[in-house]
Amino acid sequence: QVQLAESGGGLVQAGGSLRLSCAASGRPFSNYAMAWFRQAPGKDREFVAAISWNGGSTYYADSVKGRFTISRDNARNRMVLQMNNLKPEDTAAHYCAAVHSSRRIRVDISSEYDYWGQGTQVTVSS
Repeated sequence: QVQLAESGGGLVQAGGSLRLSCAASGRPFSNYAMAWFRQAPGKDREFVAAISWNGGSTYYADSVKGRFTISRDNARNRMVLQMNNLKPEDTAAHYCAAVHSSRRIRVDISSEYDYWGQGTQVTVSS
């Protein structure tokens, strides 16, 4: 089992920044590919960004490219999502997810991931 815990959400004005963290425990962090998803009220969970087990490959939704940066620190069992130039449409609960790196998956499909955190709320005011 892998346990994931997000932190860093909050309320920010449009154009501002937030830094989300996902702390992992339970299994060797470097064995897992990681991702961020988000879900706004009344909407489906949507892909935000993903990162390979060693950080060598990153993937972003078109809606966040150029504004968000995903990274990981395997020595500290942590993944980070730096969010800049936030927009009201970024308002959502943000979740980190993990899947064993041996699996070949579609990184933007939430059902591919086996482990999820409880989420952290991001609210962007206009």
